[in-house]
Amino acid sequence: MKTQYLYLLLGILSIQLQSQTICDNGFAGSYPCNNYDLMSHIPLSTMNAGAGNDSWGWTDPQDGKEYAIIGLNNGTAFIDISDPISPVYLGKLPTATGNSDWRDVKVYSNHAFIVSEASGHGMQVFDLTRLRNVSNPPQTFTADKRFTGFGSAHNIVINEDTGYAYAVGTSRSGTYKGGPVFINIQDPKNPIAAGGFLSGGDRAYSHDAQVVVYNGPDNDYTGREILIGSNEIEVVIADITNKSNPVTISTIKYSDIGYTHQGWFTEDQRYFILGDETDEQGVGFNTRTVIFDFTDLDLPKQHMIYSGPTAAIDHNGYVKGDKFYLANYRAGFRVIDISDIANKSITEIGSFDTYPSSNAAAFNGVWNVYPYFDSENIVISDIEGGFFLVRESNTLSTPSFSTNSNFSMFPNPATSILTINGRNGFQLEKVEIYDILGNKIDEVKNFDTPISSTTFTFDYTTGIYVVRINDNFAKKLIIE
Repeated sequence: MKTQYLYLLLGILSIQLQSQTICDNGFAGSYPCNNYDLMSHIPLSTMNAGAGNDSWGWTDPQDGKEYAIIGLNNGTAFIDISDPISPVYLGKLPTATGNSDWRDVKVYSNHAFIVSEASGHGMQVFDLTRLRNVSNPPQTFTADKRFTGFGSAHNIVINEDTGYAYAVGTSRSGTYKGGPVFINIQDPKNPIAAGGFLSGGDRAYSHDAQVVVYNGPDNDYTGREILIGSNEIEVVIADITNKSNPVTISTIKYSDIGYTHQGWFTEDQRYFILGDETDEQGVGFNTRTVIFDFTDLDLPKQHMIYSGPTAAIDHNGYVKGDKFYLANYRAGFRVIDISDIANKSITEIGSFDTYPSSNAAAFNGVWNVYPYFDSENIVISDIEGGFFLVRESNTLSTPSFSTNSNFSMFPNPATSILTINGRNGFQLEKVEIYDILGNKIDEVKNFDTPISSTTFTFDYTTGIYVVRINDNFAKKLIIE
């Protein structure tokens, strides 16, 4: 793994570009939380914007540094989050035409591709490697290319396996009636129009979509490029392998449709998790997530309904491993365990609420989340609040380390002396100390014979540390 540091979320809340606040008794500072700590926050005022919208991320393959990309009403912001508690706002790529509250961004081959509902905007292409050498931030950037094969678009979808982008939510009066416009981006700075898709279902307009090279349970479509479109009143499944002859495979509706908004496959491509954006307002549900069984792409069926704990509207959601990460507007960011989805059992296991004043069904709060960084830091883009970076409480960035209840440390917070005791027969073989960025600062003990207890003195500066035991287990340590 490129990322080998041991980020641990602890600290105290400060303002503007630096903050780090543990989730303690249900709050991280003023923000309601469950099992997620606040790493940092950059408000809209710092980015000279009036509203936030979409977000995505980029990891530099050269050095593993991570960058957040935040959509704004007047452009796109780039933030260096390689130090998650001290992010650096590098600057903004202004909108191509007018301002708009709707902007969307995805990444392919070290380039960002940006669309907007601003009239005549087209697709901006920005070479992200330019972020490596930004001096005197924040800067005002220019696009490397602007593709004008369409005007406005609500979303941009990219299949990284094929090098194609799909602009969705384009003009309803255009050739594809708002359906996906195909763009070959294999040479990122030279995008090429490649056709489009007019759905054979009841609604051509795609509000959002996911496109994959299919490797799921339906062997009839293995290796085909499959589009799952959220088309306002239905979900559309299409084979778009042949760009000159895309074919609708099937469509599916569900009860109490408000607005079929956005969805994401589980990693085995068996289930599709869908959010309807207006059913909470229109019918009065708590947050409702509709889950489909796509075992047979020709005959999709509804699998289950998940109801959240609040009345807030669901927006965008993404799957990583056995977790579903949901942008839940006024209810903030939610994490749902989907490991037992086959048995129709899924459970919320975490949250971070950036809109503390209300969980009502209204269009405020979290627009998008990006959960795909190796560091496990999660980007939240908030309509009123701007950029938030959160992380699961008491976790480490490498899967080979885990917390362990079989040893204790005291005192904690400590000043100059620490005792570590094994429990239930747990033996200490090796003790190391790391700082918050994962730098090893001390190897306290490396015992020839395992022992059950040790006490040592130290002279570390005030801050947050990780005590690593036996190369596998760790606990957080506060030095005062």
